[in-house]
Amino acid sequence: MINEVKLQLQLAGPLAVANLLHKCIQLTSIMFVGHLGALPLSGVSIATSVVNVTGFSLLMGMSSALDTLCGQSHGAKQYHILGAHLQTAILVLSILSIPFSVLFAFTQQILMAAGQDPEISREAGIYCKWLIPSLFSYALLQCETRFLQAQNIVLPTMVSTGFCTLLHLFTCWSLVFRTELGFRGAALAISISYGVNALLLAAYIKVSPACKKTWTGFSKPALRSILNFLRLATPSAAMLCLEWWAFEIMILMSGLLPNAELELSVLSITLNTSWAVYTIPAGLGQAISTRVSNELGAGKQQAARLAVYVMLLIVVIEAAFVAITIILVRSVWGYAYSDDKEVVKYISYMTPLLATSTFMDAIQSVLSGIARGCGWQKFGALVNIGAYYIVGVPSAAFLAFFFHLSGKGLWIGIMFGTFTQLAFFLCFTLSGDWKKEAKEIEDKVQVLSLSMECEDPLINTK
Repeated sequence: MINEVKLQLQLAGPLAVANLLHKCIQLTSIMFVGHLGALPLSGVSIATSVVNVTGFSLLMGMSSALDTLCGQSHGAKQYHILGAHLQTAILVLSILSIPFSVLFAFTQQILMAAGQDPEISREAGIYCKWLIPSLFSYALLQCETRFLQAQNIVLPTMVSTGFCTLLHLFTCWSLVFRTELGFRGAALAISISYGVNALLLAAYIKVSPACKKTWTGFSKPALRSILNFLRLATPSAAMLCLEWWAFEIMILMSGLLPNAELELSVLSITLNTSWAVYTIPAGLGQAISTRVSNELGAGKQQAARLAVYVMLLIVVIEAAFVAITIILVRSVWGYAYSDDKEVVKYISYMTPLLATSTFMDAIQSVLSGIARGCGWQKFGALVNIGAYYIVGVPSAAFLAFFFHLSGKGLWIGIMFGTFTQLAFFLCFTLSGDWKKEAKEIEDKVQVLSLSMECEDPLINTK
């Protein structure tokens, strides 16, 4: 058990750091733009929400299919098909980036049609256009990261992301303040940082001895497995995006409340805090996804079960520590974002809810990672539809507008959705037949490997 703890922490630590550093790239651009004035900041803030909710979240969700495909194949020692999975994912996500680019190009018109301020819509539209190149590099980067993660290779991702974050600080400052690009430079800096990161990881995959067995060059099986990839990538994207979008809907609903400026500010701060602390359990979720997929692919159901129980223990301890810390700093945390005493007081009032929410989010992040490792994405997508769009969002609207609980009601409603999601995932995970699961996955990986060595159509992956 001690060895399992060490192994999981060695995986999760670098992944959590990489997640945090990656998030810092977008936040840094927003911070620099904030010094240009209120209008550019408003435009960039809305643009960031648009690109995250549309292009980036969908690309991230679809790439997570590699957690299952590459992880299980690596566990089964079918190393030769990992490279084919990577090529398929890159091809599909690159093609999908084209319609996303069109969407980005018409962001101004879309926002104006939705009733947003014309000047803010114009700024957001310009920023999104300059972000278009980042879509393609982001797609490549996500695929490379998960390809390496499935092989328990995580330090190169952390190092390259750290280097690119430092590069981004200099690049963004230079383009925003030392050229005539202004806020456009912040978007261009993101594209450059993502591009450099993707190239660094591509170079590592090409020359590293660690990837000698899994990357053997471009191959035809990648072209023949597109439908197979889409069958898993589509529910993978739905599983992630349905949850992500529910929180964005909550923010939009806060703008309809009385004293909307205060409600929107406090909920945005609370949500940003939640996303920041979420980087740790997200790393834990990625780690357990790798461990479970590797062990099930190898047919080791007992090892997979042990990995699950160890990670659940780790995340409960981590989540409890974070929740207690949030409560202890509740009276001063608001000053990190605002000097307005009303905002600070409201944030302190929301802190117990935030602590409870982060505790549940951490556990469900690990449970979602287990689901990806097992290939349960279809089940996960259905759970998230019910949890957030039958329970969470309607409850949030009901509590906020009919019981007049305002922002607190919105947050409680979304928490109902998270609790429902957590309960379903936990019951499904604890009641699973691991021996049967391991046997099915081992057989499927073997069949998939054989199908990639001949011209037969590929078998659907669970």
